[in-house]
Amino acid sequence: MKKIPFVTKEQVEEIVKTYPTPFHIYDEKGIRENAKAVKEAFAWNKGFREYFAVKATPNPYILKILKDYDFGCDCSSYTELMLAKSCGFDGEHIMFSSNETPAEEYAYANKLNAIINLDDITHIDFLEEIVGTLPETMSCRFNPGGVFELSNGIMDNPGDSKYGMTREQIVEAYKILKSKGVRKFGIHAFLASNTVTNEYYPELAAQLFELIVEIQKETGCDFDFVNLSGGVGIPYTPDKEPNDIRAIGEGVRKAYEKIIVPAGLDGLKIYAEMGRFMLGPYGALVTKAIHEKHIYKEYIGVDACAANLMRPAMYGSYHHVTVLGKENAEATEVYDVVGSLCENNDKFAIDRKLPKIDMGDYIYIHDTGAHGFAMGYHYNGRLLSAELLLQEDGSVKLIRRAETPADYFATFDCFEDIKITE
Repeated sequence: MKKIPFVTKEQVEEIVKTYPTPFHIYDEKGIRENAKAVKEAFAWNKGFREYFAVKATPNPYILKILKDYDFGCDCSSYTELMLAKSCGFDGEHIMFSSNETPAEEYAYANKLNAIINLDDITHIDFLEEIVGTLPETMSCRFNPGGVFELSNGIMDNPGDSKYGMTREQIVEAYKILKSKGVRKFGIHAFLASNTVTNEYYPELAAQLFELIVEIQKETGCDFDFVNLSGGVGIPYTPDKEPNDIRAIGEGVRKAYEKIIVPAGLDGLKIYAEMGRFMLGPYGALVTKAIHEKHIYKEYIGVDACAANLMRPAMYGSYHHVTVLGKENAEATEVYDVVGSLCENNDKFAIDRKLPKIDMGDYIYIHDTGAHGFAMGYHYNGRLLSAELLLQEDGSVKLIRRAETPADYFATFDCFEDIKITE
């Protein structure tokens, strides 16, 4: 699959007259089309809702686009809860899934009437001590342990994950919650990250459906929803085909018809918490080639760094690179494309075959729409870039300004009486 940028060299040349590189840019048209596809894929389930993983792209402009499709927010911190509230999401549209949760965060989630998803059985007493009467609807997170496999290989290792409860613990948790007045229940699980296979959600759904039927018989709990969480991924490399969300939705429907309907539990709502699938391909980091270096390898230095996109440095992740204006040029060179941090892992591409790059060329780094800007940091005093939205009419909107030195120094008390100038 050829990866095609959603902006051209000519568009970027116009954009940089107002907003200099580096910047993250998002494709509104692509986001909206994907949101519609997700809705259509699960339209067979009347209660379906996508709770977008705010951690992936915590920007109010993005959240408000998704709000147009009745999506909700999956939040994991106090500030993410604040962001969801400020964008107009009510408690029914906020899922609070966190771990090692501070008391004030549970208190705020409860104040918003958010759906609280407990990560551990010990959190029941912890939450009750904070809020008094437990909410009417609550969810618990399940971890089956072991290794999660599909027909195309090992996906992940839940047994090494810090998240969720064992089967024995989650059954006991539901019994305790029911005894404390909780009336409606949900179950949540996340077994694999960034799966590029249409099998993952249907297999996960089948496991959770079977577990719900068993737990309902054991405890008498009335299950309101099953939360399939995230894990539906995107193809970062051009040799992979993307997931087919309609095929995924149909696979979940078949499992539902096979397991849930015969058990008399029809009406169970399906929830999802996709971040990467919803936004990943619809964001890019645009940067400019500003240096070249010829030593033991060929290096292209750009004006972005790992502070703008941490994934390659943190995980060794692959992000496809396009030299704008040279999309069809032959890849005659082998480069490391690098940033300016004082760390040798500050590399966007290693030994990458690319067309010859000239100074001033614009480099388009694909698939940064999720877990891109959001993972930014300030090492070396580097400042976070602007975020832009390519709107459906072709115009560009600033949806987060670039940081300035004044932002960097704002939390130092010793600079209170000193004016920071650029």
